[in-house]
Amino acid sequence: MNEPLPLDHGHLQKLVTADLVRPDHLLGAHVVTENGVEGVRFGVWAPNAHHVSVVGDFNGYNGFDNAMQRLDFGFWGAFVPAARNGQRYKFRVTGPDGRTEDKMDPYGSFFEVRPATASIVWDQPFTWSDDGWMAHRSAGFDRPVSIYEVHLPSWARRDDGWFMNYRDLAHRLGEYVQFLGYTHVELLGVMEHPFDGSWGYQVTGYYAPTSRMGSPEDFKYLVNHLHGLGIGVILDWVPGHFPTDSAGLAKFDGTPLFEYADPRKGFHQDWNTYIFDYGRNEVVMFLIGSALKWLQDFHVDGLRVDAVASMLYLDFSRTEWIPNVHGGRENLEAIAFLKRLNEVVHHMAPGCMIVAEESTSFPGVTTPSPFGLGFDYKWAMGWMNDNLGYFEQDPLWRKHHHHALTFFNVYRTSENYVLAISHDEVVHLKKSMVMKMPGDWYAQRAGYRAFLALMWATPGKKLLFMGQEFAQPTEWNHDAGLPWHLADHPDHRGVLNLVRRLNGLYRTRPDWHVADTKEEGMLWVNADDVDNSVYAFIRRDPVGGAWSVVVANLTPVYRDVYPVGVPQGGAYRLLLSTDDGEFGGFGTQQPDLTAREEGWHGQTHHLRLNLPPNSVLVLAPTGETIVSDDR
Repeated sequence: MNEPLPLDHGHLQKLVTADLVRPDHLLGAHVVTENGVEGVRFGVWAPNAHHVSVVGDFNGYNGFDNAMQRLDFGFWGAFVPAARNGQRYKFRVTGPDGRTEDKMDPYGSFFEVRPATASIVWDQPFTWSDDGWMAHRSAGFDRPVSIYEVHLPSWARRDDGWFMNYRDLAHRLGEYVQFLGYTHVELLGVMEHPFDGSWGYQVTGYYAPTSRMGSPEDFKYLVNHLHGLGIGVILDWVPGHFPTDSAGLAKFDGTPLFEYADPRKGFHQDWNTYIFDYGRNEVVMFLIGSALKWLQDFHVDGLRVDAVASMLYLDFSRTEWIPNVHGGRENLEAIAFLKRLNEVVHHMAPGCMIVAEESTSFPGVTTPSPFGLGFDYKWAMGWMNDNLGYFEQDPLWRKHHHHALTFFNVYRTSENYVLAISHDEVVHLKKSMVMKMPGDWYAQRAGYRAFLALMWATPGKKLLFMGQEFAQPTEWNHDAGLPWHLADHPDHRGVLNLVRRLNGLYRTRPDWHVADTKEEGMLWVNADDVDNSVYAFIRRDPVGGAWSVVVANLTPVYRDVYPVGVPQGGAYRLLLSTDDGEFGGFGTQQPDLTAREEGWHGQTHHLRLNLPPNSVLVLAPTGETIVSDDR
């Protein structure tokens, strides 16, 4: 446990000058001993408040017993001898207009289960056993990064319908993710939030895991156990906005404090949320401290920063907006915050992975600061939109959209990309992934298997939302567990088997991951067969020399002895066919996998392949030596 910092002038000054990156060591509730007396020291930032007191189980929520002392720079502090670990508390704040409200602790480390809103004094030890993992964790630029995106409250439920505990989830989720071969999980909705329907994206407790599923130590157990299985943990983190709930950060001291005062800059009309004031050092440190707490104290391996575009642009989804000092639309304060965030967390949490969900073409998202924003990865939103748009087309018309699938190769090295099929693609009447595919049930599954194989074979890290690994036919419902009974049905089990095989290829074949972010990692062999909707490309490891050829036939037409150029002669072996019976296909056979000494598609030799309808084949030279870089 970290010893709290003294609430003195020097440390408060460090906070207001943006030199204290762990303000939670200063503010919030800390179990301490002062002058030989045990109690709890409370600290809070409320510069415009006329009066602040701390109320809770220790004083019967009496606002007169424990008035807080006004300190320098707008901070308040109090030592309460009667307070103990595990007791509930709130800050009772009287604003400049005379109104008094009870507020959650912005730095609270544990909270009551919603709809109750009290913070809980919490100071419990936890014994970690993941030192080896922490010493060697990495952002994984040249390693396989395959992410299983999970909303824990709806991944599985108890028999009585209530949420499972983090400790129970650790074992069930860990075994499942390990079986499927994912390298990481990404967790939605972990930070404390009042409304289940926000999926955890409207946060009130930026320093606390939600109590719906247990205590902070239960959550640490989950992380520790996953690390023991070789699985990294990424959290969704929301520094772009926060809810208007009166018990939370909104108008915390009776005035706009954490949020911009002008609603043209400080209010999201679409989401009914407030926007953080990135021009205030205290707010910037509050957010950076939150990021560091998860990466340092909770041993989390990465953060996926939500809605970055909404932070970068002052005119994001609004008609009335305030230009910056240069007359432009960029939020210069938010840009400075993101650069500072990435500089600090990479320095203080080595090996962590910071990912931006950024939906525009803002330059330099993954360029190191100060020249870029400094993220490690960016979600490939353009890839997602182009690929989904193509696969949703009736195959009869796909030839008119042929280059939607090749366009990503034009810019794929402009940033470090994660190919993400997230929760956002399977809610709000968008259909589940398999149901987006045209045709009957067999054609839908065949098309979806082809989509998945192309996704895993395309350069870039991978992310797939839960349930889509077994072709869940219904949209995601955050209020219910996944339909696990389907996972053992042959039609669905085939897709699950494919995802497992794809993860295995991705992890063990260096040509599928070493050069994920490099131009040399992929070479088009056949990108222009518009009439047949056939594609072929080579994945390459430019250092070790391993390579494989990927061939896709994206119409329901069987193509016999189709020629595909390859760079060398000899025998080849079939690493994967999405048409295999194991995956729910017909099991089309290949009569001859020996390359002919006749150039094709600019290569020195060629194979003649039988291409099943709506399928992807992966082949490699027989006798190759593969040294796996799966760490």
